[in-house]
Amino acid sequence: MINIRFGPQLCGDLSASSTREWLATDGRGGYAMGTVSGLRTRRYHGLLVVAGETAASRRVGLVSLDPTVTLPCGERVRLGAHEWSSGTVDPRGFELLERFDLTDGVPRWRWRIGEVVIEREIAMAYGRPCVAVVHRLVSGGPVRLDLAAVCTWRDAHGERHAYGPAPRLAPVAGGAVVEGAFRLAGPDWTPEGQWWLGVHHREEAARGLHPDEDLWYAGRFSGPLDEPGATVSVLAWAGDLAEEPPPATALVEAARRRNRAVVAAAKPHDPVEGTLALAADAFVVRSGAGPDVVAGYPWFGAWSRDTMTSYEGLFLCTNRADEGRELLRAYAATLSEGMLSNTADTGRVEYNTVDATLWFLHAVNRHVTATGDTDLADELLPALHAVVQAHLAGTRYGIKADPADGLITQGGTPDTALTWMDARVHGVPVTPRTGKPVEVNALWVNGLAGLAELTALLGRDATALWGLHTKASAAFRARFPAPAGWLHDVVDAPAHAYPLGAAPHHDDDLLRPNQLLAWSLPYAPLEPDEPTLRRIAEGLLTPLGPRSLAPGSPGFVGRHRGGPAERDSAYHQGTVWPWLIGPFVDAYRRAGMPTDDLLVGLEGHLVEFGVGSVSETADGSAPYAATGCPFQAWSVAELLRVRRAR
Repeated sequence: MINIRFGPQLCGDLSASSTREWLATDGRGGYAMGTVSGLRTRRYHGLLVVAGETAASRRVGLVSLDPTVTLPCGERVRLGAHEWSSGTVDPRGFELLERFDLTDGVPRWRWRIGEVVIEREIAMAYGRPCVAVVHRLVSGGPVRLDLAAVCTWRDAHGERHAYGPAPRLAPVAGGAVVEGAFRLAGPDWTPEGQWWLGVHHREEAARGLHPDEDLWYAGRFSGPLDEPGATVSVLAWAGDLAEEPPPATALVEAARRRNRAVVAAAKPHDPVEGTLALAADAFVVRSGAGPDVVAGYPWFGAWSRDTMTSYEGLFLCTNRADEGRELLRAYAATLSEGMLSNTADTGRVEYNTVDATLWFLHAVNRHVTATGDTDLADELLPALHAVVQAHLAGTRYGIKADPADGLITQGGTPDTALTWMDARVHGVPVTPRTGKPVEVNALWVNGLAGLAELTALLGRDATALWGLHTKASAAFRARFPAPAGWLHDVVDAPAHAYPLGAAPHHDDDLLRPNQLLAWSLPYAPLEPDEPTLRRIAEGLLTPLGPRSLAPGSPGFVGRHRGGPAERDSAYHQGTVWPWLIGPFVDAYRRAGMPTDDLLVGLEGHLVEFGVGSVSETADGSAPYAATGCPFQAWSVAELLRVRRAR
């Protein structure tokens, strides 16, 4: 893995250290997360964030453990960091940080107060909602360490305030149980019980959301650090509160060993691939229903489109094919009317994507191709054929193969957005793509060929599938090339699909990255040519991947900032999406063009935002600052996939 280490200059600069975030996960969708500085900048930050029935239904429990050191002279030094609604940052423990490391996936802070040096390490238990926080005296001393346990119990998307009831605390051996939901345990517990009013989250303010909340100072733990090597540790866990975890130091070491094993199993070719393999592990979770994929931290749950787009990178490129097989079987069981379910963050099961099912066809084909798992192919073949038949007959939202040309069209309604460009503002799609979207039809052509190959592999007659593929491929080659020198983004788009005031384009030729799939997929409908790809690169490529719309196009927005409506308006209107580097690099390679330099910016990005991972999005204008989720599954998966394919 790459060496991720920040020194005192960055750690002590709040603007720099508070925009770099770390993440530790529990394998169930829960996590611990914060910033290098220790300042909580999001409502989602906390040391124990617990997944519910679904990964998206998380609750924040233990918010922070604020250290205070009592020196031999009696002076008390506070090492925590909070920002208040007044704008004051107090305490300012980050000014005493001399180093932050992310080693083997375990974050570690090192404070220096003269000759006294104290380290903190944080890790989560794998497979249960439990966090371990270990403090160790490195040099100096003796000192005494107090740890203020700051708590809440609320939905991760909300806040809690002092005008409501205070969290209920019940004393237990070594600590307390909060709200009957999670338990705290450590040395010399002293209950306090006090509201801290007006804690401010600057990132929520920047996102146009309510930025302030009140937190409950539940009590403090205390212990001596008499000599170098001495530790003071705290555990917090949910679930079975009577089942005490192993000691905190043992959990930290177990996390380190497991992370090393995850990387070793992936057999990375270099430290960057090792870092990406460990980043990928954060998104692969297990619930009672089996393995699944969290689309991004800290606010996303499982989305079938993201899962299937990420499949090859997360599972096949990390040697987790057995888990992947289980996941594919589970998702196949959700097929209805030829559509894959989309388990939304609302907790409802919905069938509202035109492309997720086609990505599923691709994922199954890649799995069988990579592993030779013909047993899985044989098991799923009837369901895959049923997908094709449902698309030929027509399914939800007017999704259907047009009998005239064999291409997939989608009708939907004025308030639906069925492709991955699905942002809506006030219920109206920002990027209406009703008609025949280019990437949907590239996936359809690819899926037909992939299914025909699997069918023939199993000794079945694939003649009809090859006939469908030939018809759709010919129509694709005839319909999608645009006079501008690239491909139409949508063809046969009805005028009513466009918002008031926009010109109704029957064929939409705005320069977007969706067309990359027409050259990048294994059974892509087109062979790439260098002049076309260079035109696309000129308009779309940035250091963090392709933009979603070229500058100068109608509706281009170069900053993915502001409140929810402003951000959603920019989401697919120029914002950079790092996951698209995958199809971009694939297309370049198929054209015989050099690709080594295309990944340099994203590799540098691994230490800039979500430390050791890749962000969801970035601004479409320089300096291409990262936005969205700091840790995003398909961003990591696609970067890992194309690096491993070199």
